[in-house]
Amino acid sequence: MKRLPWITALLLMSASTAALAAPDSCERVKSDIQQKIINNGVPESGFTLSIVPNDQADQAGTQVVGHCANDTFKILYTRTGNGAADAQ
Repeated sequence: MKRLPWITALLLMSASTAALAAPDSCERVKSDIQQKIINNGVPESGFTLSIVPNDQADQAGTQVVGHCANDTFKILYTRTGNGAADAQ
């Protein structure tokens, strides 16, 4: 019975570590997607990528291009005026 508090503490610490790692994993996924878009000929100034919680993913003028952190965040693609004409 004395082990129960230690086991509980270890479980809570591992859960908080996973939560802290989520933004880093999202940044890696975002970076990979950004590189793929650039490799397809879209200039870096022609788009933005943003990481948003799932409940904020339905935004006008955006397209969901990825997800991360166990599908709790979405990565949104938005065309900008700087490179939209160049990409077409």
